[in-house]
Amino acid sequence: MSNAQTIKGSDIHSLDEMKVSRFFGCNTFNERTMRERLPREVFKAFRHSLKRGEPLSPETAHGVAQAMKEWALEHGATHFTHWFLPMTGATAEKHDAFIAWDEAGVVIEKFSGSQLIQGEPDASSFPSGGLRATFEARGYTVWDATSPAFLIESPLGTTLCIPTAFVGYHGEALDNKLPLLRSMEAVSTAALHALGHFESRATQVVPQCGPEQEYFLVDLDLARERPDLIFANRTLQGARPPKGQELEDHYFGSIKERVLGFMQDVELECFKLGIPAKTRHNEVAPNQFELAPIYEPANLASDHNQLLMEIMKRVGERHNLAVLLHEKPFAGVNGSGKHVNWSMATDEGHNLLDPGKTPEENLQFLYFLGATLKAIHRHGGLLRASIAFAGNDHRLGANEAPPAIMSAYLGSQLNHILEAIERGDVADASEKQLLDLKLGSLPALEKDATDRNRTSPFAFTGNKFEFRAVGSSQAIAFPLTVINATVAEALDAMNTRMDEEMAAGKGTRAAAIAVIREAIIETRAIRFEGNGYSEEWTVEAERRGLPHARDTVAALRIWEEAKSKEVFSRSGILTAGECDARLHIRHEQYQKALSIEAQVLREMAETLLLPAIVEDLGARADALGKLAAVGIPVPAPLKAALETQTRLAGVAQERLVALKAAMVAAEALESHHARTEAYGGSVRHAQDLLRDVLDQLEKDCSAARWPIPVYRELLAPLI
Repeated sequence: MSNAQTIKGSDIHSLDEMKVSRFFGCNTFNERTMRERLPREVFKAFRHSLKRGEPLSPETAHGVAQAMKEWALEHGATHFTHWFLPMTGATAEKHDAFIAWDEAGVVIEKFSGSQLIQGEPDASSFPSGGLRATFEARGYTVWDATSPAFLIESPLGTTLCIPTAFVGYHGEALDNKLPLLRSMEAVSTAALHALGHFESRATQVVPQCGPEQEYFLVDLDLARERPDLIFANRTLQGARPPKGQELEDHYFGSIKERVLGFMQDVELECFKLGIPAKTRHNEVAPNQFELAPIYEPANLASDHNQLLMEIMKRVGERHNLAVLLHEKPFAGVNGSGKHVNWSMATDEGHNLLDPGKTPEENLQFLYFLGATLKAIHRHGGLLRASIAFAGNDHRLGANEAPPAIMSAYLGSQLNHILEAIERGDVADASEKQLLDLKLGSLPALEKDATDRNRTSPFAFTGNKFEFRAVGSSQAIAFPLTVINATVAEALDAMNTRMDEEMAAGKGTRAAAIAVIREAIIETRAIRFEGNGYSEEWTVEAERRGLPHARDTVAALRIWEEAKSKEVFSRSGILTAGECDARLHIRHEQYQKALSIEAQVLREMAETLLLPAIVEDLGARADALGKLAAVGIPVPAPLKAALETQTRLAGVAQERLVALKAAMVAAEALESHHARTEAYGGSVRHAQDLLRDVLDQLEKDCSAARWPIPVYRELLAPLI
């Protein structure tokens, strides 16, 4: 047995105890562990089923289950759970003990193949968007054998977690995992068709992903004193501190000891679970940080990112730190995103978005590049909708995050090549003339061959695309599903054109050039190299006919278009009912998120902030009255300041009443769309107005009377 598999995660307490390579993945039942523990024939059958996408035989499933059980028990596990990703955006689990009665009525440890493959949680208590009625409780969790089972350790015990998909009684997808797996299969099928023209021996193409996770840390004791951080994960009120990010001294700065201790413990947990955490650093805003992993298959990257967010919160509590994953926890400083790096790789290890070093590889790269651009161009609005929710509305389009207009940045070198192809008259060209376009001399693009454009929502960064607009708190499964689905559709369209060109008598190279050129010309509108934050780009994008969904309300309208729904249904990724259900859930989640925020702000204003402000006004008035009583003239500026503060307190009370009225009016609306628009319009506007005046009042209120921690405390360096 290898060292990594004989080491127990519970025995490792710090990163410096041994090399990471020795214990990486020690808490996962990965392929290496299976190879060592399974009978050869069982392992061979398992790999065969996995490669062909076929169901496991009962015998194979039972063999895997027995080996998994023994491994888990050796590591101290007492329970197992089917771990899944419902449409809440979080994870879910139901624990069962490894016990059963034997024939003599004695308790034994037992875990069968059927228990491994399928579980049955209650499907009526999770968001279904109408796919399941309240009384229809049956749902199934089905093992995703491509994502290794893993152990979650805690001081209270160890649990075996089995990654699964979650479906209803009639097979409808009730989670984020199943559509992602379907979309990966659609991409693989379309990409293999394309690769057939380029003499590839690949038998599978797997979408790859590396999501960069941004987050804030604040002292946990301070966070617990703020209802907004507890219930909304962001500050709903707060005046700007004397120092924010103005000096630009936090980004890539030295990591403070308290934060480094947290980061090291997070990485330790990640490495045990096979999560390839690679990079850690300070981000732009005070107390903002980032963790970035190495690439993995998209479904595994999705599982690992969900696990990472849970690990960060759990480890944060051990360090008395609150981990804020919200996209905009603090006004006036940068918010957080989750840059989703995406590409496609063959089972031979070839990245299809790597330009390569030969003419053949160059042409293949341009083909897949063209398909990705085609996907962004045709479905930019749907990509925008995939990352539309209440939290992300605070950052998209601001001078810190990509705009809400989907465009692609390629860099000057690659753009120059595409423009040359676009200008070339290749309709009747011979093979020799095609080579005159200098495709054969296309350089291998290194990662730093072009500048980076942080204002682009979909930027090519050397051998992958970076979808920069994904929210930091968001489950990445659905954005990945949309990327995969739209690229699969684009590849299918290009493959059809390729077959038509070859049927008309063109050779492979000439046909490929013709199809690539069509894609380049078609997608010209979404290629943009300039400043995506500028007003000029907004005007230019409108001239080019690009959709601009400024908020979730507008983005969800794009999702409802027939073209958007068709991209899912055509490849069997989502049925019309499943697609409508997700749209319905997005409306509900948006409304509920804003309703919770409005209610929390109302409660804070009514029971904490305004009482403190009134008390402060009374104390100041009393102090000025005492001065006058002993014959000391009250300076006019002091009296004017008190009058201004009193007037603002009155304005705050008026705006509080207006917020409550807006909430009542929104809830009274029966139409789902109307209610979403009301929350995104009148309720949010009333909330912003109330916050604005409360922030002003905070600046004038006595610090001793202000009832909650302020930005100056929350954003103080964690040393």
